[in-house]
Amino acid sequence: MRRDERRTHTATEEMIPTHIRARPRDESPGERRWCPLQAYTVEQVAEILSIGRDKVYFLIRTGQLRSIKIGKLRRITDRHLAEFVTSLEEPSLEEAKR
Repeated sequence: MRRDERRTHTATEEMIPTHIRARPRDESPGERRWCPLQAYTVEQVAEILSIGRDKVYFLIRTGQLRSIKIGKLRRITDRHLAEFVTSLEEPSLEEAKR
């Protein structure tokens, strides 16, 4: 099977302990519901943002971009990526109001 033909496997709700399952912010802890989470590699994030891999590591190191570690692997979730992009847009929104 070629690299681009590989199937991606998504974790099912049964595979993830209930105390760490993602849930929308408006739900209370008693109403847990599964929301799939995407985790990207540093290289994938670099491609998405059209920047270099070293720049992604710099953003992580300086705390501008959050990430998680799974063993020796570094992953950036779609939520981390959205927070980063939002943080870049916020100053622009404030400038537009002036």
